[in-house]
Amino acid sequence: MVGWALTNDWSEKLGFVFKQDYYQHLLEFLEYELAHNKTIYPPKDQIFNAFNLSSFHNTKVIILGQDPYHNEAQAHGLSFSVPEGTSIPPSLKNIYQELDSDLNIKPNKHGDLTHWATQGVLLLNSVLTVEKNAPGSHAKSGWVDFTDTVIDILNEQKQNLVFLLWGAYAQQKIELIDQSKHLVLTAAHPSPFSAHKGFFGCKHFSQANTYLKIHNLQQINW
Repeated sequence: MVGWALTNDWSEKLGFVFKQDYYQHLLEFLEYELAHNKTIYPPKDQIFNAFNLSSFHNTKVIILGQDPYHNEAQAHGLSFSVPEGTSIPPSLKNIYQELDSDLNIKPNKHGDLTHWATQGVLLLNSVLTVEKNAPGSHAKSGWVDFTDTVIDILNEQKQNLVFLLWGAYAQQKIELIDQSKHLVLTAAHPSPFSAHKGFFGCKHFSQANTYLKIHNLQQINW
């Protein structure tokens, strides 16, 4: 897919992945879908936004989502985030509510989390693309292998990361993380269907900053 690329140190870290057969099959799948007039989100120049905004060197916190928003003008390559001017989705409204409760940070009037990403919060979806109006449609395309490799690389090559795993799907990734090297915080998903089951009151934002401070790392200005 011409038009999408990694623009920082992730390109070196992930260079070996781009040569693997499954990744080539993933590219072929995406090209096939586009050639058959399927609409894919996010736009191809935003698929790697999470990586291009939060370099490998700069990444300190990982917030793992599942797959991108599947409605028009929502997905822009950052988990839970939507571009400015787009209505704030329910899960993100609940994230903002918890942030207010935890750190007394009043909700933004928009849902663009770029300001988190540029501080080293890797807003990583497990699957990086989706067909319009078809949630989960690219779940078996190869992206999970790719993003699991990303987690492996972070786990092995960095120290004192904070992983925020919200909901059962994200928590499956615990087995990829060495908890003697990193902080893993789990809670219910912020969806309106589950936020009251343990997301509200989890205080993950303050806990993340406390951990970063203890390890002499710059805290996140949430």
